Amino acid sequence: MSVLDELERRSDLPTKKLAVKWAIVIDRDLPRGLQANAAACLAASVGASVPAIVGSGGADAAGRTHSGLPWTGCAVLGAPAAILQRIRNDAAAEPGLVVADMANIAQRADVYDEYLAELARTEEPSYYAVSLFGPRALVERLTGRLPLLR
Repeated sequence: MSVLDELERRSDLPTKKLAVKWAIVIDRDLPRGLQANAAACLAASVGASVPAIVGSGGADAAGRTHSGLPWTGCAVLGAPAAILQRIRNDAAAEPGLVVADMANIAQRADVYDEYLAELARTEEPSYYAVSLFGPRALVERLTGRLPLLR
């Protein structure tokens, strides 16, 4: 059962009034390209884990169609690596959250199977980013007052 099965989907409300929240926390000291890559990869992972997060598409006034976007919005926050590690570990212990992460070894691997093999050999990976989706109060408790990624 997904988090959305338990919580009401409300695409008619402002994101700050929703019962759910989605946040991606990225190592603020990474180069911009690695930050963008981590955010895109985690968004794809969450979209696969929680397909109902993506709203229906629509058409503009000229009749051109546009793909659906996440109706929850997504806060992209920045944190030092040590805080990111703590957030990831704390989030993994919460059964009410959908957690996706990007270990630093993921961006070093050129072949996905090699990434999985390296991950299997690594007891405590370091993380470039972590995504949390679930009850608003829980996501906010874990992400605290982290600033938006700049």
